[in-house]
Amino acid sequence: MPELNIEELRDLEPFIVCLGSHPSTIQALLDFDYLLGRDKPSVKVIIATGRKHERYFFGKKEIVIPVLDSVKKLSEEEKQSINLFINLVSARRILSSSKELISIAPNLSGGVIFGERLPEKHALELYETIKQNNLWILGGASVGLVIPGKLKLGAIGGVDSRQFEASNLFAEGQVAVISSSGGMVNEIIRQVADTKYGVSFALAVGGERFPITSPKEAMLSAEADPNTKAIAYFGELGGTDEADVADLLRSGKVTKPIVAYIAGTVAELFDTPPQFGHAKAMAGSQAETARAKRELLKEAGAKVGDSFADFINYLRRLDLMSIDNISKDADDLQNRSKGLIASSLSYDENGDVKILGKDILDLAENSSFAAIVISMLLGKQEISKETENFTDFVLRLLVDHGPYVSGAMNTIVTARAGRDLVSALSAGLLTIGPRFGGAINEAAVIWLKGVKNELKPSELVEDYASRGEYISGIGHRKYRVDMPDPRVTKVLSLIDGLKERKFTNFAKSVEAETLQKKGNLILNIDGAIAAGLLDVLHECEGYDYDALAELTTQEFFNALFVLSRSVGLMAHFFDQKRLDEGLFRLSDDQVTKL
Repeated sequence: MPELNIEELRDLEPFIVCLGSHPSTIQALLDFDYLLGRDKPSVKVIIATGRKHERYFFGKKEIVIPVLDSVKKLSEEEKQSINLFINLVSARRILSSSKELISIAPNLSGGVIFGERLPEKHALELYETIKQNNLWILGGASVGLVIPGKLKLGAIGGVDSRQFEASNLFAEGQVAVISSSGGMVNEIIRQVADTKYGVSFALAVGGERFPITSPKEAMLSAEADPNTKAIAYFGELGGTDEADVADLLRSGKVTKPIVAYIAGTVAELFDTPPQFGHAKAMAGSQAETARAKRELLKEAGAKVGDSFADFINYLRRLDLMSIDNISKDADDLQNRSKGLIASSLSYDENGDVKILGKDILDLAENSSFAAIVISMLLGKQEISKETENFTDFVLRLLVDHGPYVSGAMNTIVTARAGRDLVSALSAGLLTIGPRFGGAINEAAVIWLKGVKNELKPSELVEDYASRGEYISGIGHRKYRVDMPDPRVTKVLSLIDGLKERKFTNFAKSVEAETLQKKGNLILNIDGAIAAGLLDVLHECEGYDYDALAELTTQEFFNALFVLSRSVGLMAHFFDQKRLDEGLFRLSDDQVTKL
């Protein structure tokens, strides 16, 4: 088993990934970081399903921690930086999630498994995995590890900042606290704090029958730690851990004084050995009883209390130097309340509006409208010139398509009914959908799926044909292969400078297939804009396939149409107000009676 090197962990700048979410535990880690004086939280990312981020506090400031649904979505920089983890998922997912993280994080030191009921087979497999990768893991069913003044990994030491202060977790002490029990490790931390000797480090190996790190290994870590001068150990009936500890004392592998208490003598009152709270807390033989273990440790040289009060008295009589309590502003972290909404886009700072961190006046003076639009829609401070130019042209190109289309008609009818600008505009915008204006996003979905899954264009075309469905982005009423749409030609020319043009090339390949069926089944303006925008975002803004897919689920690729066409719809509203033709009504000959 690789050594849990406490001295190395003291020097480690923690970069923690949480597998699963447990808000109170995560917030406790952030509070500990803040009270230590760290500039940034040690918890960098959460791997879980559901939201894309979770809101927490760093001090009194509200922050967001990104949530990814897979460790595969971590950036290469994050994979290289991860050195600690805490696994908060349920028992059935502990093994797979831990091994998956271990496989992609080359600089990982170790972690904590919080979940209970880890199957023995899974624990043994994890044990072999960490041996091969020179790691350490506490658990299952461990509340974690704390090194006062340096590191907190788990719920150990409490989840309230006032508990940290009461346990003097900001001062480096001299007594290592080791226990299987999460509840008792916290109690002993508090008792050690009251002795004024302070805690050098504390850990819970976990309450499972086969913890991945054993008390014996934890003892060896305490022996190797130069800051640790004594060891406080809380054990229970069941198992043979104390026999291993006794062997360490007798062999001289552990020379530091051990003060111990073994709980569970009450079990002797029962005719049949009872099962206590933890998985292995049941004496299967005389040697596993609490009384037998106490005697074994006493004979080996440990100070063992016959009662918990005796145990505390032994702790207080250790011949160690007292340390000072270090107080922090823990009370300042109480009564925090989260904002009603979160925004990463814009905010008011002392009366000045900031958009993506920039002053709005500075933005207006130094950025084009297209640059502001695409930056805000993407939530990115900086965008490439290629993206800006593509956006600018598309915004100008889509501004109107005459009064014939459904959106303009709805706006015109509403305007002639005497309604206001917003009502008329809304009527037109609400018409946008699969048959009017929504084809850009639908085409983006198709081109992305084709490139990502390496589909053959012929297979895609045949699939749509077999289902009797149209391919969004293909086909035009007027233009044909022998009379191309000049708008498509211009849009595609905007990305001539890109290297790969994967999506445009795929769209053109699909067009080559559909043209074999009919001359007007060409790449239309919706399909061209979708392909060009995909290529620009992929090559110039660094969006991978998953990020592009996320944009399609949000209908991002319709956004430029909606914005640009809003100008045209408002223009039709004002045109109707100028003409003042009155209420729109169909004549009898304009309605076919069935």
